[in-house]
Parts: sequence; structure tokens; C-alpha cells
Amino acid sequence: APDGVDVYFDNVGGDHLEAAISAMNLHGRAAICGMISQYNATEPSPAPRNLALVIGKRLTLRGFLVNDHNDVRGAFVSDVAGWLREGTLSYDETIVDGIENAPEAFIGVLRGDNLGKMLVKV
Repeated sequence: APDGVDVYFDNVGGDHLEAAISAMNLHGRAAICGMISQYNATEPSPAPRNLALVIGKRLTLRGFLVNDHNDVRGAFVSDVAGWLREGTLSYDETIVDGIENAPEAFIGVLRGDNLGKMLVKV
């Protein structure tokens, strides 16, 4: 992001959030709805170590849960379905073949091995 980041969506946390904070522009905003990098941590994460930048850059970090927005779920599903049909919204998936590989695929999600949604093809 050579021009910096104005808006960032985070569901990984840790090093990813730290990198985003460093790259954010003045008055940047981050929507935070997950911290998968921390889900199985047995020790507190050292990152993000640059939280002081939130002050100088006047950043807004806002946590939320999907259920906070159930009132607009129907409109979201309708809009996204249309965008997917039109090809204006794209996505990535990682597909692993065989139910016998499901445990490794799950562990891969926690390691960040996947791009997009992790699926197991049976």
C-alpha cells in the first residue's frame, strides 16, 4: 500500500494488525471482528507492539460481532449474491481433497496456510 491504508478489516490480529497499524494513514479506521492468530495461544501475543501509533495517527479501531448487524442481514445477502453473479465481487478458496485431510486442513487454518475460505472436498 504505497499510499497507506485508510480502512482496514481485521480478523487475524497479531502481526497482521501490527503491519496494518504501521501502514495506516492519518485518521485511518480499522474494523476488527476476529483475532484468529490468538485463538489457541497459550501466552499473550507480543503484537501489535505499535499501539502507540493509534494516538499519533488518530486511528479508530472498532471491534464488532456479525450479530451486531442482524437488522441488515437480508439486504447484505441480496446485495452480495448479486455482486457474485455479476462478477463484481470475487473471492479465493483453498480446497483440500479428502475427509482424511480435514484435521490437517483445520490446523492449516489456524496456521494461516489457506487463502480465503478453507474447504474440504469429500
